[in-house]
Amino acid sequence: MVRLHRHDLRFPPVEQATPEGLLAVGGDLRPERLLEAYRHGIFPWYNEGEPVLWWSPDPRAVLFPGKLHVSRSLKRTLRSNVFTVTLDTSFRKVMEECAGPRPQYPEGGTWITREMLDAYTRLHELGYAHSVETWQDGRLVGGLYGMALGGAFFAESMFTRVDDASKVALVKLVRQLHAWGFRLIDCQQSSPHVKRFGAEEIPRSEFIRHLAAALKLPDRLGRWEFDRT
Repeated sequence: MVRLHRHDLRFPPVEQATPEGLLAVGGDLRPERLLEAYRHGIFPWYNEGEPVLWWSPDPRAVLFPGKLHVSRSLKRTLRSNVFTVTLDTSFRKVMEECAGPRPQYPEGGTWITREMLDAYTRLHELGYAHSVETWQDGRLVGGLYGMALGGAFFAESMFTRVDDASKVALVKLVRQLHAWGFRLIDCQQSSPHVKRFGAEEIPRSEFIRHLAAALKLPDRLGRWEFDRT
């Protein structure tokens, strides 16, 4: 594990990560460093009061947009139009909701710290970070946020207050990314939830190859909107 220097944005090769995926410690969350990290398949994940920890796990959970799986029950929900879904209308609010109480944080903690909120809000203002919002009767009931570089989307976190709200947000996003020609969605680590949508685990070396190809596509900067159908 390498300790980063504040004035050096370079990261060590991802092959130097520990078996758990921990690659480096320290540095900061300035936009330049975060962009450099994501371009090399690295992301920050740490708790309040800890130094910034940088990860590149092996294997990597990836959802290829063309392989999205939608259950029959979720298809019914999508057809019912009980939700309205938007892009980039409430980025910080989505992050704050994602940082809310979770079963895995019984003491009320979260890895989405104030520092993370400010850093990704800045990336949103620069056109790199994006949110998906699910609304019901004018109330924000679900959503997700992440980073986009080239033809890669890096999914960070999602939340739901109503059944299927975050699932609808994810399906709408993946379908739009597929229409835009995105190559992959990085889910970071596998879980039963992302597997249900077709995510698969691939070796980190393979993920890096897919990422390099995706980064050859131009960045889709600025505020996103769904294509009109």
